[in-house]
Amino acid sequence: MATKVTEKKVSLKDTFKDFKETKHIDRTTLISVIEDSFHSVLQKQYGSDENFDVIVNPENGDFEIYRNRVVVPDDEVEDENTQISLSEAQKIDEDYEVGEDVSEKIHFSDFGRRSILNLRQTMASKILELEHDNLYHKYKDKVGQIVSGEVYQVWKRETLILDDEGNEMLLPKTEQIPSDYFRKGETARAVVLRVDNQNNNPKIILSRIAPEFLQRLLEQEVPEIGDGLITVHQIARIPGERAKIAVESYNDRIDPVGACVGVKGSRIHGIVRELHNESIDVINYTANTKLLIQRALAPARINSITLHEEERKAEVYLNPDQVSLAIGKNGMNIKLASMLTNYTIDVFRELDDNEKNLDDIYLDEFKDEIEGWVIDAIKKLGLDTARAVLEAPRELLIEKADLEENTVDDVIRILKSEFED
Repeated sequence: MATKVTEKKVSLKDTFKDFKETKHIDRTTLISVIEDSFHSVLQKQYGSDENFDVIVNPENGDFEIYRNRVVVPDDEVEDENTQISLSEAQKIDEDYEVGEDVSEKIHFSDFGRRSILNLRQTMASKILELEHDNLYHKYKDKVGQIVSGEVYQVWKRETLILDDEGNEMLLPKTEQIPSDYFRKGETARAVVLRVDNQNNNPKIILSRIAPEFLQRLLEQEVPEIGDGLITVHQIARIPGERAKIAVESYNDRIDPVGACVGVKGSRIHGIVRELHNESIDVINYTANTKLLIQRALAPARINSITLHEEERKAEVYLNPDQVSLAIGKNGMNIKLASMLTNYTIDVFRELDDNEKNLDDIYLDEFKDEIEGWVIDAIKKLGLDTARAVLEAPRELLIEKADLEENTVDDVIRILKSEFED
């Protein structure tokens, strides 16, 4: 019998040791959790735990349990858990009298193996719940901030990253830069996108494509941003390809663009490397919408801009040789400019005097021969007349208007035939 009691005590000590060494919980909280776990088991054992005192020393696993009962006459005991007969009380101390409180030490090891296992399971459950709660609140406060960790596992749809405390963070494939490639054991950086907490099981979701990731990288590389001397007003990104950033300085002596780029690009180069050579354009922010759109469409030179503020649309007029610059490769320049300014931008080709004297036909006149959606796609490039389309490079129509080669060739054939006639 003595051997069994010793084994039970060792089991409890091992339990305390495990939680003390493996859980990131402060001593005061650990004691509270262990005491609550004991009370939970006592409640199941006796039906109530209100009259029990539990004293725990998590350093070595020692603990003491005392049950407090009121002394009543021998024939008036109604609840053995909260009352003790006078005769039983006097076996503990012959000086006890009716109405006094008796504090009696309880040996938990006498409860049996099942109670000990129940205690361990209860404690594990409470500790896990507490850890989940702490983890959720820790990372909820870090949403929008950069974190780093060790790549632990790479799967097809997501990458598992561990922080310095071993907490799991997930970087979904959809939140990775297209050219991202991770190896197990290397360090990865990302921004905390959100923290899901379904059924108190926090899941930390990271992102490397969110605009906040680029903004935090800028804050790390450009002290003037952290000091509040430069403000990042807006960021537009096509991850891994190109980005545009609008910045403003509140100090006339500080050039915001120059400060962000650094001497010979020293500050921006580190960010570009982190983003796998993502091209970054930094422009001066202005509250003047037309000027902001003009800067956002650089390097194209703009002739004039007409705003439709209620619809948040802008009509931009350019010389023919500037249209392709405004649109950019694969339409990136105009797309980023629209994202940066929050305006839908349509570009229009302005004819010079010589071109105006030539006979020309608006594309809308060809709707009987060319499908409407094809005409609309071409007009979005600022090409609204037959001659403008014929003078534009064939590759521009294919790439920028996103049309099939056969479709483009058919359009060119139809337009050419009109002038040949």
